[in-house]
Amino acid sequence: MATASRGGRGARKRIVAAAIDLFYRDGINATGVEKLASEASVSKRTLYQHFPSKTAVVEEYLREIRQHVGDPINPSADDVKRSPRARILALFETPPSGGAMRGCPFHNAAVEAAEDMPEIQAVVHEHKRQYIAGIATLAKAAGADNPRLLANQLAVLFEGAAALSTSLDDPAPWTHARKAAQTLVDAATVSR
Repeated sequence: MATASRGGRGARKRIVAAAIDLFYRDGINATGVEKLASEASVSKRTLYQHFPSKTAVVEEYLREIRQHVGDPINPSADDVKRSPRARILALFETPPSGGAMRGCPFHNAAVEAAEDMPEIQAVVHEHKRQYIAGIATLAKAAGADNPRLLANQLAVLFEGAAALSTSLDDPAPWTHARKAAQTLVDAATVSR
């Protein structure tokens, strides 16, 4: 990631951009405040002026990436043209490769934060619940008899594909998950 020139203007944005890169690539626990400040081209003092703690940086990191991950409720311009069924299945498209697979940043944050950063758990829980609710809304629009059940099943499938593809450093679980998702969606909407 290319960092902007040193200075106060845009420091907060640079800190968040560096956090997005470092926390996802190297991990939250492995990324110290010094490394984060260095990558953002700010002093530790400036970092702490914008964020009172590393936990606050992690919270902002998660809020920022939440805006850029698949959002079933607020689709991109291209997604609006797709049917609800197609939008559900799009959640299971193989993520673009770009080095090793690192999995879901929210899952990773939950594991790394564990008991050390309880505030992070709340952000992760909120995101996951809203994600499932978004899938349920799509499932209802697709004609599912029990949208909430289908949404929970698809969320488990999604999490499993993300975890297994990360563990194996192999995109194949996404292909298998997409086929399973098709089966679940078809079964849930068969009476429609």
